[in-house]
Amino acid sequence: MTQKFLEDGRVAPVTVVKAGPCTVTQVKSDKDGYTAVQVGFDKKRVINKPLAGHLKDLSNFRYLREFRVADQADFARGKVFDVTSFVVGDKLKVTSISKGKGFQGVVKRHGFHGSPASHGHKDQLRMPGSIGATDAARVFKGTRMAGHMGADTVTVSNLELIEVDVEKGLLYIKGAVPGHRNSLVKIATEGELTFVEAKKEVKEEKKPEVKDTKDKTEVKEETKEEKIEKTEPKVEEKKSEVKEDKPEAK
Repeated sequence: MTQKFLEDGRVAPVTVVKAGPCTVTQVKSDKDGYTAVQVGFDKKRVINKPLAGHLKDLSNFRYLREFRVADQADFARGKVFDVTSFVVGDKLKVTSISKGKGFQGVVKRHGFHGSPASHGHKDQLRMPGSIGATDAARVFKGTRMAGHMGADTVTVSNLELIEVDVEKGLLYIKGAVPGHRNSLVKIATEGELTFVEAKKEVKEEKKPEVKDTKDKTEVKEETKEEKIEKTEPKVEEKKSEVKEDKPEAK
């Protein structure tokens, strides 16, 4: 989570969610037994062959989810929509899978206060206590006990939309959203979808680099000639010095 400063100067805690672009991959009608729209989001490098056949002429999507729609006349396979469908001030309904907590006791799972810490309550501080009477001779269904906590489908309604970043495709939602970081989230609100044009990916072809070998050979030849010219005068000086020394020896 992060925070945003509002126009009146107040600070609002917000959750940043990347929404879209989403592509319509299938429109289910009465032939399938129900009416819904299947949407694909995020890309994946490799997919299996059955899914590749289902997504023919479309991108390799990582996630496929369905939404029940009353009127599916505007939907068609291949249409794309993004964050432009949202408006600041919308009330959102967010659904996701909550964080998994593992096996937890009754204090953390159900909010039990526990037993007193003194007066003979040894090792009973976080115990659940009695789980039923002896008359029934069984444990009633729904009795709050220790067990698995979290990893459930949680829906939070009436979350306010603070800001929409169209360039980056981000939604700034006021408050907390269920789920861990980088988890998949379903966002629903009232209104009409605005479809946009799908961006075509253009792959740049790398041209083969041609190395000029002639220029390198010419440079090497020039450097050799320069070295010879520099070394020649030094040899002449040494020879002249030797010739001058000989008459002195006589």
